[in-house]
Amino acid sequence: MFETLKEQPADKILQLMQMYREDPREQKIDLGVGVYKDASGNTPVMRAIKAAEKTLWETETTKSYTGLAGDPGFADAMVSLVLGDSVPRDCVSAAATPGGTGAVRQGFDLVKMANPKAKVWVSDPTWPNHLSILKHMGMEFTPYRYFDSATRGVDFVHMIADLTAVMPGDVVLLHGCCHNPTGANLTQAQWKAVIELLLDKEAVPMIDIAYQGFGDGLDEDAIGVRMVAEKMPEVIIAASCSKNFGIYRERTGLLMTVSKDRSRSKLNQGTLNYLNRQNYSFPPDHGARLVTMVLTTPELRADWAAELEEVRNSMLGLRQQLADELKRLTNSDRFDFIAQHRGMFSRLGASPEQVETLRRDHGIYMVGDSRLNIAGLNKTTVPLLAEAIVKSGV
Repeated sequence: MFETLKEQPADKILQLMQMYREDPREQKIDLGVGVYKDASGNTPVMRAIKAAEKTLWETETTKSYTGLAGDPGFADAMVSLVLGDSVPRDCVSAAATPGGTGAVRQGFDLVKMANPKAKVWVSDPTWPNHLSILKHMGMEFTPYRYFDSATRGVDFVHMIADLTAVMPGDVVLLHGCCHNPTGANLTQAQWKAVIELLLDKEAVPMIDIAYQGFGDGLDEDAIGVRMVAEKMPEVIIAASCSKNFGIYRERTGLLMTVSKDRSRSKLNQGTLNYLNRQNYSFPPDHGARLVTMVLTTPELRADWAAELEEVRNSMLGLRQQLADELKRLTNSDRFDFIAQHRGMFSRLGASPEQVETLRRDHGIYMVGDSRLNIAGLNKTTVPLLAEAIVKSGV
């Protein structure tokens, strides 16, 4: 039967990683892979996570299963972190998943079960895996305009124009903060307008929040999600712990559903349990256990929040440095958007040919659509990147 299999398209980011590893040049910069790196190029284990791991190693007495939805303490801690007091806890159902990607996949599965005819509306551009998963599942989806390539900001007029075609029961996929790949975020006023439109259209928002704490702060980055949860009758939320807790390889995520009709919460929870059972039975617990310990132990939470602020401010500093350096070299403010974007990513606005020139002539690796990972820089490499951008005619 294997002879019928077809070659699958290679993941472009993974291809880029391989090319970077094989590049013999000493002076090369990896701005492609979406992980946080410190000034030394390392992705460190956060202090609070390390402390929690030590305690867990000393006190854990079993590796038995937790439950189909994972440990309830993890769900409680994450629901509080993401949603705050925007919605009563008994309106929220939740299940642990293998990473934020697992939560996204389970969320799409939930949509398919609840309304097989639902169309999923996806920002253009979006995280490529959103589209890959939807295609693999055979789900109908359509893009809505989101990014203005001229201003490098949100193309909100056209976004709203496109979403006026949404039908009742359709799902609109939104990024909670730190939009991937553009770094351009909705304002509170724009979130409010989107909510009003979704209410009018009787559509269901699905929010992917993978970078809480990387943009403007833990609570600030959750404002849009909380506004939606407070106003909408139903919401699907996929949350990732990979970035803000630095536990990428532990694959720790949570899928949440919000229903203002409390009578449906038990049904929703049972459905999430069922989906976990069909896909992988019990979700991984190690990362979830560490997150729970960090969020529920005051000293660990304070240290984690402090280190997360260090990470956030480091990226903001690199953004400002890059924008300033480009302004100095070009005598223009056309790159100021880099300082205005939030999170790890910005879309530079370079053509595929210019991206290839940056790689070939300067050893600078970024995704073909010119998404660059700000966290791949440090104070020494920022001037090198700025000079290369100008020389490449971006």
